[in-house]
Amino acid sequence: MFYYVLKYVLLGPLLRLVFRPRIEGLEHVPSSGAAIVAGNHLSFSDHFLMPAILKRRITFLAKAEYFTGPGIKGRLTAAFFRSAGQIPVDRSGKDAGQAAIREGLGVLAKDELLGIYPEGTRSHDGRLYKGKVGVAVMALRAQAPVIPCAMIGTFEAQPPGRKLPRIHPVSIRFGVPLDFSRYAGMENEKTVLRAITDEIMYAILTLSEQEYVDRYAADVKKEEAQKAESRRPFRRTPSS
Repeated sequence: MFYYVLKYVLLGPLLRLVFRPRIEGLEHVPSSGAAIVAGNHLSFSDHFLMPAILKRRITFLAKAEYFTGPGIKGRLTAAFFRSAGQIPVDRSGKDAGQAAIREGLGVLAKDELLGIYPEGTRSHDGRLYKGKVGVAVMALRAQAPVIPCAMIGTFEAQPPGRKLPRIHPVSIRFGVPLDFSRYAGMENEKTVLRAITDEIMYAILTLSEQEYVDRYAADVKKEEAQKAESRRPFRRTPSS
C-alpha cells in the first residue's frame, strides 16, 4: 500500500515536477506478465525516477547496505526502501550472485516486473560498464523478456557523493523487448549467458549513447581507490 502512496501522493508527483522527465518507448513495457527491465545505473535517483513514471509496480534488487544502517535513521531508511519495492541483496561473498538470482526469480514467478542493473553497481564516472550474467540466467529460467532501459541526465543531476539532486534535464528511454527463448534450457552455458548479457548491454548502450568500458565497474572502482590510496602522503605517527 505504501508503495502506491509514495508513487502517486508523496514522492512520485514531486519527482515528476522537479525533473519533468522525458519518457520514450514506454509502450515497450508490457502491461502484464513477468518481465525484466534492465538499465544503466548512474545515480541514487534512478531507484525512484523509474517507478515514478511506470504504470506498473516494479521491484528492484538493491544492495543490502541500504537496509542495515544503525540506529533510528538506519531503521527508517530500511523501512523506506522496503516500502518503495526494494529487495535487499547481500553483494559480498561467493554466493551473492545466486542470492540475487533467487530473489529476482521469486518476483518473476509472481508475474511481476523486475528491475535490475546488470552492471551490479552505480557508474562512478558516467560510463557504461560490462554487465554481469545474472540477468541472463533470470531471463532464461523465468522465460521472461528483457526490456532495455537508459537513464539519461541522472548522473549530472545527482552524481556519486551528492546527497540532494540538482535540477537537470532527465530522459528515460525504453527499448524493444529482447526475446531469448531461442536459448531455452541453456542457462548453464557460460558462453550463452555472456552472449545474452552482451546483447542486453549493447541495447542499453544504443539507448543511452554512453561511452562503454568492457570491464566490471566494481573492479575499476577498486583499482582507482587503490591508486588514490597509494598517492596519499605518508604520515608518521608521533612516537610515544
